[in-house]
Amino acid sequence: MTDQTHPAGEADVLVEVRDLEVHFPIKSGLIFDRTVGHVRAVDGVDLTIRRGETYGLVGESGCGKSTLGKAILNLEPPTAGSVVFDGTDIASLKGEELRRARKRFQMVFQDPLSSLDPRQTVESLLVEGMRAHGLDTDEASTQARLRELMSAVGLPPSGLSKYPHEFSGGQRQRIGIARALSVKPDLIVADEPVSALDVSIQAQVINLLQDLQDELGLTYLVVAHDLAVVRHISDRIGVMYLGGLVEESGAAELYDVPLHPYTRALMSAVPVPDPQVEDSREQILLSGDLPSPANPPTGCRFHTRCPWRQETLCDTDRPELRVVEVAGASAGHRVACHYAEQVASGAIQPHEVEPALVAGGFAGPRELPQPPPDAYGTP
Repeated sequence: MTDQTHPAGEADVLVEVRDLEVHFPIKSGLIFDRTVGHVRAVDGVDLTIRRGETYGLVGESGCGKSTLGKAILNLEPPTAGSVVFDGTDIASLKGEELRRARKRFQMVFQDPLSSLDPRQTVESLLVEGMRAHGLDTDEASTQARLRELMSAVGLPPSGLSKYPHEFSGGQRQRIGIARALSVKPDLIVADEPVSALDVSIQAQVINLLQDLQDELGLTYLVVAHDLAVVRHISDRIGVMYLGGLVEESGAAELYDVPLHPYTRALMSAVPVPDPQVEDSREQILLSGDLPSPANPPTGCRFHTRCPWRQETLCDTDRPELRVVEVAGASAGHRVACHYAEQVASGAIQPHEVEPALVAGGFAGPRELPQPPPDAYGTP
């Protein structure tokens, strides 16, 4: 693993993302489609991934983390911004140029069954990528490579002649990893690689990813919502909320010194296997639901649910990721909060948050009509 406290600017950066946006148009009309709004799935993300490290990306469902992972590989074409991979802007590549570049970055998808063609054998699935990138030179070397891939992911060579439905969920995920490795990439984006697996199988797949990284010098972007998994596998972690990064630091430091109110709420939800500690530690329950990415709040995206919200700045100015001077925070610890220092020192105390009732569409928050007293059969 890389040094978690090492400043990003001094390390060998493999991927540099700058002001990345992915907006999906919302269409309306029966005959002529017209765009009535946009879903801002990713809205201005800056991050760097160093060569040979594992960068974990966490956040609740709907925050845009999977879309960000796909946009980095240009599987979802970015609306704006740049993704510089080893000196080349992936976001600007198209057609054959992009196809050739894909040899160096691959993806492990979330659902191991739906991501594998059920009509192809494992051998056919693995050879397809090798053939597309000119790595299928002769039959003998190809067969040796296939056996090597199966051995690397802990599957027997006899599995090459089988179909995806003949394997368990964990084995299918291993096939997905083998397919990604087949073209010898430098970067692998793993989208929820263990979320659909049993706990014991999760540990096997995570250990496999770490072993392959040590052996092959791979770089990972791991998208997940399980904070325990991310802490175990990651060198650095980025916390995402409603299309943007709100905090970024080394994995151990993020758990020891969470600075953003949203990160603190996430950490308070992680169970601790000690009843005394569990009963005495800080518990933060967020009010309301995640706002719609089609109509995000102004200012700080988290201010509608934030227990530390202030009357100034929070609902008018969107904070940028910045390094803060807080005890225990290193030079690589960045947070997008106007009052991170005051929250950490206790100068600002949490308060109750009234959940905001919002309606769909693009008119913004408004009060919803209240049902009559007998609407639910009450006397």
